[in-house]
Amino acid sequence: MRLTEFNEMVGIEFGRLRSDAMLVDHVLIELGGRTGAQAIADGVDPRDVWRALCRDFEVPPERW
Repeated sequence: MRLTEFNEMVGIEFGRLRSDAMLVDHVLIELGGRTGAQAIADGVDPRDVWRALCRDFEVPPERW
């Protein structure tokens, strides 16, 4: 997944304002206790960050 696609999907699913805050504030335990923004900066595939967010926020699997 490209970063542009990731940003688009996060914005659509959670709303632009909420997603911007979520990526810098919400800690993803399954990604080593990093925020989504930190994980991406550390080289984690955006697809893995997307899936972790979906699990944490109980997004139905058909929208992953």
